[in-house]
Amino acid sequence: MQHSPSFDPSDVQTNKGMAILAYILFFVPLIAAPNSPFAKYHANQGLTLFLTCVALNIVLGFIPFLGWVLLPFANLGCFVLLIIGILSAAQGGAKPLPIIGKYTLIK
Repeated sequence: MQHSPSFDPSDVQTNKGMAILAYILFFVPLIAAPNSPFAKYHANQGLTLFLTCVALNIVLGFIPFLGWVLLPFANLGCFVLLIIGILSAAQGGAKPLPIIGKYTLIK
């Protein structure tokens, strides 16, 4: 069972907007708030989600018929994970995304 990391409440309050933005443009918090562990955590989650969705689209796009049928469901799953991440960041939480949240790409 993966637990949620804890962050300084002032960091969370200050960088909540950056954390939300991390799910849309993961690199912006890394530039705008490089010293915020909270923003960096969500930037990592956003990058992981982005790479997962790109990989799913490439792989399923190349598989005739079955891949093309599964592609909309994969994109729906990506969208659901995006909403989960944005809601978590907006609430000041740091709960890992289901399935893909355990991977750390940004140290």
